[in-house]
Amino acid sequence: MSAWVLPDHIADVLPHEARHIEDLRRELLDTARCYGYELVMPPMVEHLESLLTGTGEALDLQTFKLVDQLSGRTLGLRADTTPQAARIDAHLLNRQGVTRLCYCGPVLHTRPDKPHATREPLQFGAEIFGHSGLEADLESLVLALDCLDKAGVRGASVDMAHARIVKVLLEGLALPAEHLAQLHAALAVKDGPELLGLTRTLPGDVRDALRGLIQLYGDAGVLVQARQALKAFPAVQSSLDELQWLGAQLGHAAVTFDLADLRGYAYYSGVRFSIYAQGASDALVRGGRYDEVGAVFGRKRPAAGFSLDIKELVGAAQQRSLRAAIRASWHGDDDWRAAVSRLRQLGETVVCAMPGHESEVDEFHCDRELIERAGQWVLQAL
Repeated sequence: MSAWVLPDHIADVLPHEARHIEDLRRELLDTARCYGYELVMPPMVEHLESLLTGTGEALDLQTFKLVDQLSGRTLGLRADTTPQAARIDAHLLNRQGVTRLCYCGPVLHTRPDKPHATREPLQFGAEIFGHSGLEADLESLVLALDCLDKAGVRGASVDMAHARIVKVLLEGLALPAEHLAQLHAALAVKDGPELLGLTRTLPGDVRDALRGLIQLYGDAGVLVQARQALKAFPAVQSSLDELQWLGAQLGHAAVTFDLADLRGYAYYSGVRFSIYAQGASDALVRGGRYDEVGAVFGRKRPAAGFSLDIKELVGAAQQRSLRAAIRASWHGDDDWRAAVSRLRQLGETVVCAMPGHESEVDEFHCDRELIERAGQWVLQAL
């Protein structure tokens, strides 16, 4: 095997895509800053227990492990940044009020989480800590939609679920962890026959409610159906109220509901959302409420947020035009150097064509040329 062949689902990012990724990264961070979010840069590697505490088996299976040569302890390469943001809020900032944090950096997965996906996403996310009300959930949703709008993504639609619904239905039932995981998986993919077998021994009202969940997806009318179908479980009504309120607040956005959707890591504790768009085969954004994550770090703080992969976002985002640039054939005299330096100080891109070569740069649009005229270096349109 050639030394330069990369591992499966790991790839170099070449100039054209890298330019779009970097443009999007800057735009998303600037958008989050406009909402008052502060940038943090957690480390790529941490002690394994810190990365995985409270996040469930799914994240464990996605995390690369290695041994620290200094301490002998097991380390993990982060597969998700949300637990790190919760740790920073709980231990390092230790604020009493609302804290808004954003981040953007690579994460690494042991396996691609979907067909043709990269194992090295560039994860952007925004988290709001310290407020338990739905206002925080709404801010996360609005910021996520705003980020997609700034990226030029069109046709965005929001699909919402609620993690507490299934928890209420199964409350008081001592199900083995493996059985519970199988139930969640069957609900997520709406596997009726599998769900039939998994619920056979459950109480009748619970069995019927779980089997009915896989039919409860669609527009706001689903919530009306759910209130009737789940009326034997009064505690579910407050979850439906939350979904209804959030859907109404989004105004012009297309909103649907899927009450059986349990995809994602185990830390979600309330409203969950996915955002889809034209040109994307799967959700571009996933987020929701996860009030339990910080508890393992000694501070149980309410939290809501979202994340997305900028590498994936590039495929659905509006393509950017090339940056205007100036072509300058190389000269060695001081006046030429001074002219080039002055243009760059003014924010211009000046691409020098080396002697004997024409510029092969594809990522800039050279619409002007620096030429000498009457002893002065001036710009001429191309």
